[in-house]
Amino acid sequence: MAELVQRYLDQIRAEHAGVTDGALADYIPELAAVDPNGFGLSLSSADGFIYESGDSAVEFTIQSISKPLTYALALDQIGAEAVDAKIGVEPSGEAFNEISVDHTTKIPKNPMINAGAIAAVSLIPASSPDERFAVIREFYSGFAGRQLELDHDVYTSEKATGSRNRAIGYMLQSFGVLDGDPDEVLDVYYRQCSLRVTSTDLAKMGATFARGGVNPQTGRRVTGASVVKRALSVMVTCGMYDAAGDWVSAVGLPAKSGVGGGIVAVLPGQLGIGTYSPLLDEKGNSVRGVRLCRSLSEQLGLHFLTVSRDSRATLRATYKAGEGIRVYETHGDLLFSGAEQVVRRVDRERNDFDVAILDVSGVDDIDDAARALLSGMSAALRAEGKEGYLVDPDGIVIRNEPGLEAVRYRAVDDAVAAATTWRDSGLRSTH
Repeated sequence: MAELVQRYLDQIRAEHAGVTDGALADYIPELAAVDPNGFGLSLSSADGFIYESGDSAVEFTIQSISKPLTYALALDQIGAEAVDAKIGVEPSGEAFNEISVDHTTKIPKNPMINAGAIAAVSLIPASSPDERFAVIREFYSGFAGRQLELDHDVYTSEKATGSRNRAIGYMLQSFGVLDGDPDEVLDVYYRQCSLRVTSTDLAKMGATFARGGVNPQTGRRVTGASVVKRALSVMVTCGMYDAAGDWVSAVGLPAKSGVGGGIVAVLPGQLGIGTYSPLLDEKGNSVRGVRLCRSLSEQLGLHFLTVSRDSRATLRATYKAGEGIRVYETHGDLLFSGAEQVVRRVDRERNDFDVAILDVSGVDDIDDAARALLSGMSAALRAEGKEGYLVDPDGIVIRNEPGLEAVRYRAVDDAVAAATTWRDSGLRSTH
């Protein structure tokens, strides 16, 4: 039944597939040569289940999405106090490549702009640029769950056209922010930005952030929860450049974009999202990626201010109510993330029952995305020769939809009685 969620995500991505606004990042020659039509979406749940739609396997360079990762690595390696002495955490309100520092502290305003990101690279302990890059790549690869590779052509292109970043590097050295050779630090910075990823890699990275630093697929702890908390906090306020205010109010997910066309977004405790579309707006964010994330947030109820509600939506109990009959009892507020877990739990256990009874009588509130998934569960089960009944006394899932009234019951006992009759009769009706 994971296909119910898959269809939902495909539909949301299709809503924006025709958008052609924006332009490629032509100031980096290699990025100006990519296919402008690429469009991928990936979503990873906190337990590591992956959904993919569109060009999810297309590789592109991570670019500025590397910034929260290197910032997290610096926090992990030398601690928050040492990092705070070199990099601030305040929104800049400036372009990502602005040649500037905070007027008072004389340090970069935050790690999500180029000045802060270059400073973060310099903080990674290493005896050489190659060793520093190896440490950074290993950290990123831990988040993605696979070894990431360097795009040498993009690296060469960025290095050849990086005059503005060189100006930033030497400015930082003049203020005592960089201890090492600016050119060596910048070389590592160009390399970290040129690592190849897919939207699925970004979703896995987001899920690792969502799990407090544990990659849900590999089970490996990549970093600590306190590091993740700090990194996500800065992503909320600074991750989308000077569009961060619009993003946090409309989308409400810690996120980071890159001029390669990617966006990673995180719903703490629940899921990670990765998108890819290389056409950028004037602020350097993917046009279709921003629209897609906004639709996902609105339609699936993913704004982080709903987390406290959704975290109360759990399977309170599952139990056997007779031979071949299993009851799934939910409670609290049921939004997309909770409904996705319910549907996938039923799907995983479908060989253990003939009739599944979903009891939503203890649910306080439900959104349209969750309603659509749960409404489709009965039809999906019947297609496999099973039955799916719903205990929904208040009609919060199924209201007056033709053809579905017969699977709705007011009490668990009524549903169990109907399931027993169906099972004993040996009939496999479709209502």
